[in-house]
Amino acid sequence: MMENKTSLLNRLKNRARSLKQEVHALYLAARDPRTPWYAKALIWCVVAYAFSPIDLIPDFIPMLGYLDDLIIIPVGLALAVRLIPPEALAQARETAEQAEAPGRSVGWIGAGAILLLWIAILAWGVQFILSLYNFRK
Repeated sequence: MMENKTSLLNRLKNRARSLKQEVHALYLAARDPRTPWYAKALIWCVVAYAFSPIDLIPDFIPMLGYLDDLIIIPVGLALAVRLIPPEALAQARETAEQAEAPGRSVGWIGAGAILLLWIAILAWGVQFILSLYNFRK
């Protein structure tokens, strides 16, 4: 029984790693000049929807809340893969695979940018709340 859990965990880790690599490849393909504008637009829309706090079906609705995330995002990504020229996608996948080499730190700049964005949003929110409080006095 313990072996099944370990096997499942390893499969999930491998799947997550390959999904991360595929998303990175799509990002690289979206920056490739050979990729048509409509494929780029679709990729950016799917990514924006994935990271957006606003969903078509709110996440707090049981079972249905995550249904849009489980359908819209994979279908959008699959469609984007079909719209990207094969040679551009192959090169992007190769570059993404090389970026995943052991000992290579890829995400520190992105993590820092996201952290700075959250700090800016928090500062703006505090300033907005304080301005409302001062306005009502």
